[in-house]
Amino acid sequence: MINAIALLVVAAAGFAYLNERITRLPMTIGVAAIALACSLAFMVCDGLQLANLRDPVSRWLSALDFSQLLLQGMLSFLLFAGAFHVDGRRLRQYAWQIGFLAVVATAASAFLIGVATHWVLRAASVSLPLSYCLVFGALIAPTDAVAVLGALRRAKVPGNVETAIAGESLFNDGVGIVLFTIFAQLATSPGMPSTWSVVADFSRQAFGGLLLGGAVGGATFLLMRRIDRYQVEVLLTLAAVVGGYAVAANIGVSGPLAMVVAGVLLGNEGREQAMSATTRDNIDTFWELIDVALNAILFTLIGLEAVSVHAETRAWIAIPATVLIVLVARILTVGAPVALVSAAFRLPAKTAPLLVWAGLRGGISIALALSLPSGHARDIVLMLTYGNVIFSTFSQGLTIGWLAKRTQKHLQGR
Repeated sequence: MINAIALLVVAAAGFAYLNERITRLPMTIGVAAIALACSLAFMVCDGLQLANLRDPVSRWLSALDFSQLLLQGMLSFLLFAGAFHVDGRRLRQYAWQIGFLAVVATAASAFLIGVATHWVLRAASVSLPLSYCLVFGALIAPTDAVAVLGALRRAKVPGNVETAIAGESLFNDGVGIVLFTIFAQLATSPGMPSTWSVVADFSRQAFGGLLLGGAVGGATFLLMRRIDRYQVEVLLTLAAVVGGYAVAANIGVSGPLAMVVAGVLLGNEGREQAMSATTRDNIDTFWELIDVALNAILFTLIGLEAVSVHAETRAWIAIPATVLIVLVARILTVGAPVALVSAAFRLPAKTAPLLVWAGLRGGISIALALSLPSGHARDIVLMLTYGNVIFSTFSQGLTIGWLAKRTQKHLQGR
């Protein structure tokens, strides 16, 4: 395991260096592109019987266990780092709008995607139960905070729109993981749980995560107020992330939601009332470096995971259809409400296309797909997930900045 992680870090650093010297793309996208090119080269060599590189890479990725590495390790750091720099005051001002986008829109989108995907796969003569199609909907409906926040940093987005997009992506990760857990249990368990048990499970995980995040963030805040030594305070934030996520896993509540709440609390009240200027500078630098390094590693894994994708040829044909389904579902659940009742959302109607296109998918979706039990159904779900993530990373990730500038021009020209 240690050797596998060491090789991963070396690969991520090497790809980041090549991107900086040659491709000059945004770092996460450039790293993913180079890693994906390597994966395709491995598969071509294997297909032409020039060299068997695919199997060793697959074994290396299996040793890493992408799903566990991200969901039980990297995700807590990435979500905390993202939430730490979100404006808490503006987040509270748009609380119900973010709640609608993160909960209602995500749940509705998951259902629409699942049902439509089932219909498309049946038309393509690909066998996948409706329960697994709903699992696919649950893991692909939420936007990936890691990918979205990285794109927002590169794009100049109006403050209220940025808050809505960032808030949605941070909170719907937790909501999406809870939905995925419930649908995955429905798909893999022989019995059918009652509606009450499903609602109770969702409430326990979601609200429990929010409460735990408040408790962890509040306790860390109180400890930081009583000292003024940045080395210890950095360590306290690190302990809040590692310890808080471990507690969430052990008591069965949402770790991602807990990290978002703790990050927002410490990044706002903690920054203003519990940190000196020196502490703020050092904590900002520390979490920025953590964020950049883990993003490089994550997108390296996204590109290399292509070697693990296996599915029948007819299923590959369904990828463009599911990409369209995912986009249409986001238009119906996010774009249309904002465009039709923009006054209620306090967002300009012209920003609806930007909100739709900002729905990037990333490593969390792949990690969730990889966590499913091995078999034909997982192969299909993983293949559809990977196709959507690659489309999102390169098509939406590379053009979101252009669309943001265009949207800003329209708003200024009103």
